[in-house]
Amino acid sequence: MAGTERIERILIAADKFKGSLTAEQVAERVRAGLLAERPDLVVESLPIADGGDGTVEAALAAGFTAHRERVTGPLGAPVTARFAVRGDTAVIEMAEASGLRLLPNRTFAPLTAGTRGTGELIVAALDEGARTIVLGVGGSATTDGGAGMLQALGARLLDAGGKQLPPGGAALRDLARVDLSGLDTRLHASRIILASDVDNPLTGPTGAAAVYGPQKGAGPADVAALDAALGVWARLLEEAAGARASGASGAPGAGAAGGMGFGALAGLGAVFRPGVEVMMDVLGFHSALARAELVITGEGSLDEQTLHGKAPAGVAAAAGKVGTPVLAVCGRLAIDPATLREAGIGAAYALTDLESDPEVCMAQAGPLLERAARRLAVDHLG
Repeated sequence: MAGTERIERILIAADKFKGSLTAEQVAERVRAGLLAERPDLVVESLPIADGGDGTVEAALAAGFTAHRERVTGPLGAPVTARFAVRGDTAVIEMAEASGLRLLPNRTFAPLTAGTRGTGELIVAALDEGARTIVLGVGGSATTDGGAGMLQALGARLLDAGGKQLPPGGAALRDLARVDLSGLDTRLHASRIILASDVDNPLTGPTGAAAVYGPQKGAGPADVAALDAALGVWARLLEEAAGARASGASGAPGAGAAGGMGFGALAGLGAVFRPGVEVMMDVLGFHSALARAELVITGEGSLDEQTLHGKAPAGVAAAAGKVGTPVLAVCGRLAIDPATLREAGIGAAYALTDLESDPEVCMAQAGPLLERAARRLAVDHLG
């Protein structure tokens, strides 16, 4: 961008640097670095997320109001979870109620961890008057196909003796009947948007148990048991939900968050959309983009995963459609310059370029990010 007209207006639309800075803190540090070199700049910040960890935080930074609810955690113990509301729209982050980060000392429970708490958050959002609910999924501790979520919303999952199933994906092998007649009636007048960057089906070699189960402590035998149980769940839930749910288990996003995607698609009639696209719409990204001459995006690690639905790729794609140039900041850069340009990002500034020790980068991410932003300003803003 050197040699072009002088840039005056910048939009910072970056995701969190996981483990070190929230998306809002990233924006604050980049802003400080830019203004240190160009005090005349008009800098607008819009922290962004892709539906996973940090989604509620991004919504709050954009003006949503925080609500807290005591809900059932993934292992059954109560936890306090946040969701965000603005008008009749609520943003729910599954990880707040059913996430890996809630497991004590990473005590995995792949067969029994449940999603009831996420369903309880949906009930709380409905109580607050929400009629559009963005369900961000990612970082889950569970592989129960969203069964616990639906139970919290009034569904009955019964074994052959007519008893309600206990929590967890493994219990679904004993499922004999799904009764959706008791689902919260407010759901009929609500729109549920499943926001995810995962497009896996529910079952099979690319399904929820096979691909993501090992990250949640599932060994080979556990994966096989969970996949078989999810197969039972898929057949009976699709049957109970009727024609609109036909084939939902193979739909993109069904395997997201341990199959939570399937529970939302088939049980709630949710619509699947890439998480970053949903969040850009909800947060008002497109109107902010229209005011900008340059966008700065980023996340902790710019790598191959970034190119598959992560926030920086979504931001770059949207900016590219209107011809606005994009630069990036990151903790580490694992994409070559040509691939980066193909993704619509002109250049990236990594903290590891300033400090080679990853632990120091994590600990000193804020000051290092300010330095990276100053370097970016010198190189591209005159």
